[in-house]
Amino acid sequence: MPRPPHFVQPPLEFIPPDFNLNVLRTARSILPIWMRRKTSIARIEAVNVEQLAELYHQFQTGQIRLLLAFRHPSADDPFCMMYLMHYLLPRTARQMGIRLKSPTHAHFMYDRGIPLWAGESIGWMYSKLGGTPIHRGKLDRTGLKSARNLLANGQFPLMAAPEGATNGHNEIVSPLEPGIAQMGFWCAEDLQKENRNEQVVIVPVGIQYQYVKQTWDRVDQLLHSLEVDTGIKPKNSDRYERLYAIAEHMLTVMESFYRKFYHQDLPSVEHAQPNDRLALRLQILMDSALIVAEQYFNLQPKGSVIDRCRRLEQAAWDLIFREDLKLDELSPVDRGLADRVAEEASLRIWHMRLVESFVAVTGKYVIEKPSIDRFAETSLLLWDMITRIKGGNAFKRPKLGKQSVLVTVGNPISVSDRFPIYQSNRRAAKQAVSDLTQDLQTAMEKMIL
Repeated sequence: MPRPPHFVQPPLEFIPPDFNLNVLRTARSILPIWMRRKTSIARIEAVNVEQLAELYHQFQTGQIRLLLAFRHPSADDPFCMMYLMHYLLPRTARQMGIRLKSPTHAHFMYDRGIPLWAGESIGWMYSKLGGTPIHRGKLDRTGLKSARNLLANGQFPLMAAPEGATNGHNEIVSPLEPGIAQMGFWCAEDLQKENRNEQVVIVPVGIQYQYVKQTWDRVDQLLHSLEVDTGIKPKNSDRYERLYAIAEHMLTVMESFYRKFYHQDLPSVEHAQPNDRLALRLQILMDSALIVAEQYFNLQPKGSVIDRCRRLEQAAWDLIFREDLKLDELSPVDRGLADRVAEEASLRIWHMRLVESFVAVTGKYVIEKPSIDRFAETSLLLWDMITRIKGGNAFKRPKLGKQSVLVTVGNPISVSDRFPIYQSNRRAAKQAVSDLTQDLQTAMEKMIL
């Protein structure tokens, strides 16, 4: 019988990519049905696929190694990318008279934590589809080696999300992690060592969702349910005022929670401009929540909010998935103590999960453009928070209506052209990775409509 997830577990094993054509064919055939029944996606359109068709042809003819860097606003993004690769790409190539070998697939990197909440079967399927896992919060040498090998030698291009996780915002790109840029330079380095002349290319891919029917009924229902959960009685019917009231109430409740029970000193923001106070209070609250978790795991609060979240997640995993213990040899007392440590780690990481959903929240996102899409995104983030507080499953979000998806293939960015600077010295290499990451960030931001 499997043990409860909050009890001590054996180490997380690496799940090696083990591509299976039959599994891919099955996944491809059921993809449209799966999207229709299990997601909010009604249709997917794409622009500039002609560019991808030409690049994919160059990949198949041995001219380039290709890395697809896609935006990650939603958990449905992998379905969009698979639809692009298996339906829109071959269709466009045929129209252009370009012959592509089937299947037009891509290897991909995914967070090792996904099979923990989505189920072991997902880990098996990702492996058979040619995916390779990565631990986000530590130097995962095995995972990096696998991804590096796929980029340089895999039978398909490699696909990854440089934001590292979903941010819940269609029109805000989170700060990109430098791993994608570094992977590109490593690939150029590997090719040079083997005297291979392929060029290394990164292609940014934008993904943006929009509700098909611009009707407010379900958003209003969600706002009402949030008001019920928070005990708020709306003073008027203005949607923004209601949304703002829920957000402000939750900030006040959580500020009191961390002051009273975790002895955090949250400074006043009365000095700030009224329009800036909500965002500033949120940043202070997020910092306090992370400090509470970091104090338990004995971590220093270094780096960005995203960096701190990653380290906390890994620190919790280190106490739950124990590499230092042989569980089958433990006495009942030692097993019980290990369970207590794992249980406490599971509880403490809850603070980080609250923060994780709000890393891209600006406080002005809705008022700057009060569209139904921005209202929905922000309301759903509040739903995530309240659901976690209630002890519910934040992955089972309510559906607010069918959505159309626009996938935008960006212009290719040559890594090989930058490689001479990268290899000149260590300082230049660090700057080259930073510059490439920033150029990729800019390219993704420009694709937002």
